[in-house]
Amino acid sequence: MKTMTCKQLGGPCDLELRGEKADDVIHAQDSHLKEMVANGDTAHEPALKDMQGRWKRPIAGLGWYRSTKKTFAALPED
Repeated sequence: MKTMTCKQLGGPCDLELRGEKADDVIHAQDSHLKEMVANGDTAHEPALKDMQGRWKRPIAGLGWYRSTKKTFAALPED
């Protein structure tokens, strides 16, 4: 397992997200952003919009995805 924070993934907080793969952490971030915004947290709205944009435009979001996977790979195991 490895850990990245919401902030490391482009969000505003230090919530720790854990996963075996970068994709696990990315999906956890997506869920976290949706939940926070649904609960009225406006600080997470820009990050949610960015994340939704990456899902809608996968080719354009590929740079962020590759960078995140590289950062995740360099992290030590928990």
